[in-house]
Order: sequence, then C-alpha cells, then structure tokens
Amino acid sequence: MIKQFVVPVVKDDSIDAMVTLTLSLEADPSITDRFYAIEPKLRDRFLQVLFDHANSGGFDGVFTESGNLDILRKSLLEVARKDLGDNVTEVLIMSVNRQDV
Repeated sequence: MIKQFVVPVVKDDSIDAMVTLTLSLEADPSITDRFYAIEPKLRDRFLQVLFDHANSGGFDGVFTESGNLDILRKSLLEVARKDLGDNVTEVLIMSVNRQDV
C-alpha cells in the first residue's frame, strides 16, 4: 500500500517549498479490502498530520534527521491504527523530497 503526498511548507503567508513524500503501510494482508474502503479518509488524516508537521517546522533545516522522521512516523502510525487497528505495524517513508520555490 504505497501512496504519494505533496505538502506545502508555508512561511510568512506564502509557499516557501513543496515536500513530496511516498509512504507505505506495513500491514497484515488481510486488511487490504478494509484499507481501500477507508483510503480517502486515511489520506485526509495523513495529510493533516503532514500539514501539522510542516507547520511546526518539521520540514525545515535538516528535516531528514532520523529523530525528526521518527516523530513523523509515530504520528502517522497512530492515525493509521485508529482505523485499521494493530494490523498496521509500521508506516514507512519510502522517499522524501523538498523543493524550495
């Protein structure tokens, strides 16, 4: 279950950069149908986590530092487990790219 997300980084009321992430869920294959049934809701929740991360400065500076990405992974996993339970074991960040405007 791999999905791409685009997140604006806003500074002084304008877009300073765009961050593109590809996320994957490590999960029990038995939840595949349930995942696709709630995918729009899950994407919305993931985007809110990503927006909050961007707004708190999570994509500034050395944003790929492992501790910073661990915080993001944990927040995304909490959201995934709200709908899919403990069948989701991990959220993997497959790629991350920041493009300054």
